[in-house]
Amino acid sequence: MDELKALIRTIPDFPQPGIQFRDLTTLFLDPRGLRDTVMAMAEPYRNRSIDNVAGIESRGFILAAPLAVELGTGFVPIRKPGKLPGKTLGVEYTLEYGEDRLEIHSDALHQGDRVLMVDDLLATGGTMQAACKLVERIGCEIVGCVVVVELVDLKGRAKLARYPLTSLVEFEGE
Repeated sequence: MDELKALIRTIPDFPQPGIQFRDLTTLFLDPRGLRDTVMAMAEPYRNRSIDNVAGIESRGFILAAPLAVELGTGFVPIRKPGKLPGKTLGVEYTLEYGEDRLEIHSDALHQGDRVLMVDDLLATGGTMQAACKLVERIGCEIVGCVVVVELVDLKGRAKLARYPLTSLVEFEGE
Protein backbone atom coordinates (compact mmCIF):
# COMPACT_ATOMS: atom_id res chain seq x y z
CA MET A 1 0.00 0.00 0.00
CA ASP A 2 3.04 2.29 0.15
CA GLU A 3 2.77 2.70 -3.63
CA LEU A 4 -0.83 3.90 -3.28
CA LYS A 5 0.03 6.21 -0.41
CA ALA A 6 2.80 7.78 -2.51
CA LEU A 7 0.21 8.66 -5.19
CA ILE A 8 -1.93 10.68 -2.74
CA ARG A 9 -1.04 14.36 -2.72
CA THR A 10 -1.19 16.40 0.47
CA ILE A 11 -2.36 19.98 0.13
CA PRO A 12 -1.62 22.03 3.26
CA ASP A 13 -4.11 24.54 4.64
CA PHE A 14 -7.06 23.39 2.51
CA PRO A 15 -9.94 24.07 2.89
CA GLN A 16 -8.81 26.08 5.91
CA PRO A 17 -5.55 26.79 7.76
CA GLY A 18 -4.18 23.81 9.66
CA ILE A 19 -5.89 21.14 7.55
CA GLN A 20 -3.74 18.69 5.58
CA PHE A 21 -6.07 17.78 2.69
CA ARG A 22 -5.47 14.29 1.30
CA ASP A 23 -6.12 14.70 -2.41
CA LEU A 24 -6.95 11.41 -4.13
CA THR A 25 -7.27 12.97 -7.60
CA THR A 26 -3.57 12.27 -8.14
CA LEU A 27 -4.21 8.60 -7.33
CA PHE A 28 -7.20 8.53 -9.69
CA LEU A 29 -5.04 10.04 -12.45
CA ASP A 30 -2.63 7.10 -12.33
CA PRO A 31 -4.16 4.16 -14.30
CA ARG A 32 -2.27 1.49 -12.40
CA GLY A 33 -2.85 3.21 -9.06
CA LEU A 34 -6.60 3.44 -9.70
CA ARG A 35 -6.79 -0.20 -10.79
CA ASP A 36 -4.71 -1.39 -7.83
CA THR A 37 -6.93 0.62 -5.48
CA VAL A 38 -10.14 -0.93 -6.81
CA MET A 39 -8.62 -4.44 -6.69
CA ALA A 40 -7.39 -3.92 -3.11
CA MET A 41 -10.83 -2.66 -2.07
CA ALA A 42 -12.47 -5.69 -3.68
CA GLU A 43 -10.17 -8.34 -2.21
CA PRO A 44 -11.72 -8.73 1.29
CA TYR A 45 -15.21 -8.95 -0.25
CA ARG A 46 -14.70 -11.26 -3.27
CA ASN A 47 -16.20 -14.34 -1.66
CA ARG A 48 -18.96 -12.52 0.20
CA SER A 49 -22.58 -12.43 -0.85
CA ILE A 50 -23.13 -8.77 -1.81
CA ASP A 51 -26.17 -7.41 -3.65
CA ASN A 52 -25.07 -3.80 -4.12
CA VAL A 53 -22.19 -1.42 -3.60
CA ALA A 54 -23.27 1.98 -2.27
CA GLY A 55 -21.02 4.95 -3.04
CA ILE A 56 -21.16 8.16 -1.04
CA GLU A 57 -21.09 11.46 -2.93
CA SER A 58 -18.91 12.42 -4.55
CA ARG A 59 -15.49 10.80 -4.60
CA GLY A 60 -17.04 7.59 -3.30
CA PHE A 61 -18.75 7.28 -6.71
CA ILE A 62 -15.38 7.17 -8.47
CA LEU A 63 -14.45 4.07 -6.50
CA ALA A 64 -17.80 2.38 -5.89
CA ALA A 65 -18.84 2.06 -9.55
CA PRO A 66 -15.75 0.12 -10.71
CA LEU A 67 -15.79 -1.84 -7.44
CA ALA A 68 -19.38 -2.90 -8.18
CA VAL A 69 -18.31 -4.03 -11.65
CA GLU A 70 -15.38 -5.98 -10.16
CA LEU A 71 -17.64 -7.68 -7.60
CA GLY A 72 -20.49 -8.28 -10.08
CA THR A 73 -23.04 -6.23 -8.17
CA GLY A 74 -25.20 -3.17 -8.72
CA PHE A 75 -24.14 0.34 -7.80
CA VAL A 76 -26.28 2.67 -5.67
CA PRO A 77 -25.45 6.37 -5.25
CA ILE A 78 -25.97 8.05 -1.90
CA ARG A 79 -26.24 11.76 -2.61
CA LYS A 80 -26.58 15.18 -1.08
CA PRO A 81 -30.11 16.69 -1.05
CA GLY A 82 -31.83 17.58 -4.29
CA LYS A 83 -29.56 15.56 -6.58
CA LEU A 84 -31.74 12.47 -7.14
CA PRO A 85 -34.73 12.83 -9.47
CA GLY A 86 -37.05 10.19 -7.96
CA LYS A 87 -38.65 9.66 -4.58
CA THR A 88 -35.97 9.63 -1.88
CA LEU A 89 -35.33 8.68 1.70
CA GLY A 90 -32.94 10.80 3.73
CA VAL A 91 -31.04 11.14 6.95
CA GLU A 92 -29.68 14.25 8.66
CA TYR A 93 -26.35 14.12 10.45
CA THR A 94 -24.01 16.42 12.31
CA LEU A 95 -20.65 17.56 10.97
CA GLU A 96 -17.90 19.29 12.90
CA TYR A 97 -19.19 22.58 11.51
CA GLY A 98 -22.95 22.10 11.11
CA GLU A 99 -25.63 19.80 9.74
CA ASP A 100 -25.92 17.90 6.46
CA ARG A 101 -28.19 15.37 4.81
CA LEU A 102 -27.77 12.30 2.63
CA GLU A 103 -30.42 10.78 0.37
CA ILE A 104 -31.02 7.59 -1.57
CA HIS A 105 -33.72 6.64 -4.08
CA SER A 106 -36.47 4.94 -2.09
CA ASP A 107 -36.54 2.05 -4.58
CA ALA A 108 -32.76 1.60 -4.96
CA LEU A 109 -32.44 -1.10 -2.30
CA HIS A 110 -34.76 -3.71 -0.88
CA GLN A 111 -35.19 -5.14 2.58
CA GLY A 112 -32.64 -7.90 3.12
CA ASP A 113 -30.13 -6.63 0.54
CA ARG A 114 -26.51 -7.03 1.54
CA VAL A 115 -24.67 -3.77 0.88
CA LEU A 116 -20.99 -2.77 0.81
CA MET A 117 -20.50 0.90 1.71
CA VAL A 118 -17.76 2.88 -0.09
CA ASP A 119 -16.16 6.29 0.31
CA ASP A 120 -12.77 7.73 -0.49
CA LEU A 121 -11.78 8.87 2.98
CA LEU A 122 -12.74 8.29 6.60
CA ALA A 123 -12.20 11.26 8.91
CA THR A 124 -14.55 11.66 11.88
CA GLY A 125 -16.87 8.93 10.56
CA GLY A 126 -20.05 11.01 10.54
CA THR A 127 -20.79 10.74 6.84
CA MET A 128 -20.22 6.98 6.63
CA GLN A 129 -22.20 6.44 9.82
CA ALA A 130 -25.13 8.43 8.41
CA ALA A 131 -25.00 6.51 5.11
CA CYS A 132 -25.04 3.20 7.01
CA LYS A 133 -28.04 4.33 9.08
CA LEU A 134 -29.87 5.28 5.89
CA VAL A 135 -29.24 1.88 4.27
CA GLU A 136 -30.19 0.05 7.47
CA ARG A 137 -33.40 2.08 7.71
CA ILE A 138 -34.45 0.35 4.47
CA GLY A 139 -33.83 -3.01 6.13
CA CYS A 140 -30.53 -3.84 4.46
CA GLU A 141 -27.50 -5.49 6.01
CA ILE A 142 -24.16 -3.67 5.90
CA VAL A 143 -21.57 -6.24 4.78
CA GLY A 144 -18.74 -3.79 5.37
CA CYS A 145 -17.37 -0.31 4.88
CA VAL A 146 -14.33 0.32 2.71
CA VAL A 147 -12.31 3.50 2.19
CA VAL A 148 -8.98 4.31 0.62
CA VAL A 149 -7.72 6.71 3.31
CA GLU A 150 -8.30 6.66 7.04
CA LEU A 151 -7.26 9.71 9.08
CA VAL A 152 -6.58 7.72 12.23
CA ASP A 153 -6.14 10.71 14.56
CA LEU A 154 -9.78 11.70 13.99
CA LYS A 155 -11.02 8.35 15.33
CA GLY A 156 -13.82 7.85 12.82
CA ARG A 157 -13.42 4.09 13.12
CA ALA A 158 -15.01 4.28 16.59
CA LYS A 159 -18.33 5.48 15.10
CA LEU A 160 -18.32 2.47 12.77
CA ALA A 161 -17.39 -0.19 15.34
CA ARG A 162 -20.52 -2.21 14.44
CA TYR A 163 -19.28 -2.81 10.90
CA PRO A 164 -16.25 -4.46 9.33
CA LEU A 165 -14.10 -1.56 8.13
CA THR A 166 -11.31 -1.78 5.57
CA SER A 167 -8.97 1.13 4.90
CA LEU A 168 -6.08 0.83 2.48
CA VAL A 169 -3.91 3.73 3.68
CA GLU A 170 -3.60 5.51 7.02
CA PHE A 171 -2.45 9.05 7.67
CA GLU A 172 -1.72 10.58 11.08
CA GLY A 173 -1.21 14.11 12.28
CA GLU A 174 -4.32 15.75 10.85
